[in-house]
Amino acid sequence: MAYVFAGVLIVTSIILTLLILLHRGKGGGLSTMFGGGAASTLTGSSVAEKNLDRYTILAGLLWLASIVGLGLLIKANSGA
Repeated sequence: MAYVFAGVLIVTSIILTLLILLHRGKGGGLSTMFGGGAASTLTGSSVAEKNLDRYTILAGLLWLASIVGLGLLIKANSGA
């Protein structure tokens, strides 16, 4: 069972990283240095951005649940 939680943790970590990198930069900093400043001045969000937000939240919740599950499983197996 620990292998299942560890596998889910690895997969969700990779997916969460990719989803976060797909988000558009909202402020200054490095995102404006590479041309992101002109695109971030547009107001409103598209349906694609809202769906990306939902997928990122879902992946984050799955990631959190796998960490909690793995921690509880390790705690139960250690006898503490």
